[in-house]
Amino acid sequence: MQRETLLQGKKVLVVDDESDVLEVLTELLSICLIDRASTFDAAKKLLEKEHYDAVVLDIMGVKGFELLQISTKKGNPTLMLTAHALDKESLKRSAEEGASYYVPKEEIDKIDVFLADVIEAKEKNKNPWAKWVERLGVYFDGSKNFSGANWREENRKFWDEKLKNIRYV
Repeated sequence: MQRETLLQGKKVLVVDDESDVLEVLTELLSICLIDRASTFDAAKKLLEKEHYDAVVLDIMGVKGFELLQISTKKGNPTLMLTAHALDKESLKRSAEEGASYYVPKEEIDKIDVFLADVIEAKEKNKNPWAKWVERLGVYFDGSKNFSGANWREENRKFWDEKLKNIRYV
C-alpha cells in the first residue's frame, strides 16, 4: 500500500521534549493530523482524552515508557523514537511493553515510512516487528550499542516469540 494513502489524514500524536524534533516530525508527517506535546503531563492529557491512529514517543525527557503504557492501554499503535536510550535493554523493554516500532533519532527522516509500516500492520492485523526487522535490523546489527549481529542471538527466544505472537486485534 502506498505510504501517502496510509498516512493521509491519520491522527498522530508526537511527543518529544526537544522543540526542534517536534518541528521536524510535524513537517515530515504533514500529511497527517498532528497533535504535539513536549512534556509528560501534556502528552498524558492528550492520550487520556483522544484516540490516535498512531503515537510517536521519545523515550527520554518525557517518561516515554510511562506514556507507552497509557498509549497501548488505549489501543494506540506506538512508535518509540530515541537517541539516548538506544540500547538492547530499551529495545527489548519497548517490545515487551507493547510498542509497535523502535527507531533511532538518526533515522528520523524516514519516520513516514516507519509510521506507515505501523498503520499498515494494524489495518492488516499483522506483526509490525516483522517489518521493523526488515527495515532496521541491519542498522542495529552494526550498532556499537548492540554488539553486532549477536544481539538477536543473545535473545533469540524472546525475538522468535515477539515476531511470531504480536498481532493486532
